[in-house]
Amino acid sequence: MTKKLRLGVLLSGSGTSLQNLIDRSRDGSLPAEVVVVVSSRKSAYGLTRASDARIPSFAVPSKKFDNWSDHSRAVTEILDRHRPDLIVLAGYMCLYAIPPRYEGRVMNIHPALIPAFCGKGLYGHIVHERVIEYGVRVTGCTVHFGDKEYDHGPIILQRIVPVLPTDTPDTLAERVQAEERIAYPEAIRLFAEGRLVVENHKVRVLPGQWRPTSLCGLT
Repeated sequence: MTKKLRLGVLLSGSGTSLQNLIDRSRDGSLPAEVVVVVSSRKSAYGLTRASDARIPSFAVPSKKFDNWSDHSRAVTEILDRHRPDLIVLAGYMCLYAIPPRYEGRVMNIHPALIPAFCGKGLYGHIVHERVIEYGVRVTGCTVHFGDKEYDHGPIILQRIVPVLPTDTPDTLAERVQAEERIAYPEAIRLFAEGRLVVENHKVRVLPGQWRPTSLCGLT
């Protein structure tokens, strides 16, 4: 039987990924429940989404802290009170210093195919702008485990979209975000089923009855 995970969500912006997880958990397609939301910005609309869904939510403004370690400790104190099984970074613009007790229990999603177009300073529309400027033919999204660097942890899965000659950052973002709405729940479900094993910085997916759909196919 698949365990229903307790999710702690960290965000900094609009909370579209949070809303996707809320919707999928409530319609029964995702064996998880968002139990707490923490934002690095007071003005993040993701806090409103959490409030509307009656999920405990907190703002821990990063600008009030001198370094990421102190900021992360304040965030961790909140997470600890709500006992998440998995911490989900959903448009979180800060480097979360993962404490030992949460190692292997933090996921992130990035709007490109890591190791391309990733790292400090590459997030959101900036990524899509760089993809178009560089002239690559495909891009996509990557779900990976978090570690102590930006966009660096072991890759869980990726989904691919074509980059069209007529694309703008907005049109490309729309197609990538559609794949993100599939990829993140799939990765969380695999974690819930105990099917993700990290070996030598690579993720091995153990066999099971459920299969992710077209993880690497063009759509």
